[in-house]
Amino acid sequence: MGTHRRPRQRATGGGRARTAVTITLAGAATATGLGGTVHADPQPTAAQVKATVDKLYQEAEVATEKYNGAKEKADAAERRLEDLRDEAARKEDRLNSTREALGSVAAAQYRSGGLDPAVQLALSSDPDRYLDGAAFAERAGTRQKAAVGRVRKELRDVEQLRGAARVEVASLNSRRAELQRHRETVTGKLEAARRQLSRLTAEERARVGDGTGARASRAAGPREGLPASAQAPHSRAAAAVAYAHQKLGSPYVWGATGPNAFDCSGLTQAAYRAAGVSLPRTTYAQIDAGRRVGRSELLPGDLVFFYSGISHVGIYVGDGKMIHAPNPSAPVRVAPVDEMPFAGAARVV
Repeated sequence: MGTHRRPRQRATGGGRARTAVTITLAGAATATGLGGTVHADPQPTAAQVKATVDKLYQEAEVATEKYNGAKEKADAAERRLEDLRDEAARKEDRLNSTREALGSVAAAQYRSGGLDPAVQLALSSDPDRYLDGAAFAERAGTRQKAAVGRVRKELRDVEQLRGAARVEVASLNSRRAELQRHRETVTGKLEAARRQLSRLTAEERARVGDGTGARASRAAGPREGLPASAQAPHSRAAAAVAYAHQKLGSPYVWGATGPNAFDCSGLTQAAYRAAGVSLPRTTYAQIDAGRRVGRSELLPGDLVFFYSGISHVGIYVGDGKMIHAPNPSAPVRVAPVDEMPFAGAARVV
């Protein structure tokens, strides 16, 4: 009689169970850190935070310039809309006056009974006087026809103006929606930069330039760090540079054009406005507002532009330096031109 052996499957199953328990325990040890193999994500260094914040500020400035351009167009649309409404109101007044005059003529004709001219001539006691009156009536009829023509033309003009106003309203609403989108982008980028900076200690924030050093420099003399030998090519450029000097230490506020706060293109626009020159609002337009010059040709008063998207601008003051409104971390200040990627320059003439 053969020997009966216990099946080996149970032993195999038990091995799997023990293996599962081992894996589970190992997983638990790993999850709890008991195994020593799990590490928390390392905190970014101050240099890494600075790089992230600088990128966020640059992206915010791109959005700021788009906001400035949209606002400029929205303001222009609003002005055109007001002009259209004013012109439509004037034409409606003239239309109403013409209608009233036409109504008076029609009422007079109705009261006269509109008799056939031959009958009126036959019944008239003074034919000569009647004929003179008939000639006058004919001329009046011609004027009446002209008045009707004017009414029709004024009606068409008013309707065209109303149609143009409706188009302008749609354009204005679109510009306002675009403004809101860019506003949200700017505020989102700036808020992200603030969150990044909040992860640093006060000492680290001072090192990466969160504005502590900027506030200290604001208390210094307004011409500290400025080249003494700067010579502007003409009086307008000199006046623009002088204005920028006076605004050293003014805060950066996106969308601002002075007199107490600026963004980058707002500062350059205000500086040349003080010199009697009208510049466009955005960096994209300002670079085409003057004659292009090379970096080696720079003179005080030239506008210097940065980044491939032409999203930043400053005013060159000589000796390789410029005055610009950097970003919310620092006020209007003097900085080297090579502080950012140079994109071009323009001389306002």
